[in-house]
Amino acid sequence: MASYDIKRELRQCYAPRNTVWGLVDVPEQRFLAVDGAGNPNTAPVYARAVEALYATAYTLKFAAKRTGDDFVVGPLEGLWWADDPSVFTARAKDAWHWTMLISLPPSATAELVEAARTAALAKKQNPAIAELRLHTLHEGRSAQVLHVGSYDDETPILAQLHGEYLDANGLRPTGQHHEIYLSDPRRTAPAKLRTVLRQPVVPRD
Repeated sequence: MASYDIKRELRQCYAPRNTVWGLVDVPEQRFLAVDGAGNPNTAPVYARAVEALYATAYTLKFAAKRTGDDFVVGPLEGLWWADDPSVFTARAKDAWHWTMLISLPPSATAELVEAARTAALAKKQNPAIAELRLHTLHEGRSAQVLHVGSYDDETPILAQLHGEYLDANGLRPTGQHHEIYLSDPRRTAPAKLRTVLRQPVVPRD
């Protein structure tokens, strides 16, 4: 039996091909999550948060594999917001708030996640592991696009979403800006990074 793989199970959400905005229905999902704020390129708290997610996710995976219920660890994801939305187009990253995420397979009960978190904390001594939480997200109808290129080159396509696409389709944003990082930035040239950009939407009143 093939291991559970979120990219295969929710292909429309994790392997889109559209490089212009389109609509997708996103089902309810469960995640490992950790919250923080600050520049993801320079804030130590961000690096610790990402390490905590992966350490716990892989501890959970190895425990599941021993019981014959293996899964593929999903890509890193992030919810992003700010008190002043203009800081995103200005790339004023020190003012950004974030919740970093890794999806959980259906077999990952709260008890199994807690056991993995405890084991990862004992091994890594990363205080961010203690701050991990379970998070359920149901975005529903969302505008989504595959962005190919540097993270800092997202501004034009996000401006198109908020300045053209939503109005043209009678929609308004709801919830938080969501990004799914399909590429490893340590091994991928910036021009070739593949990122899913998503914004939950509702009909405009």
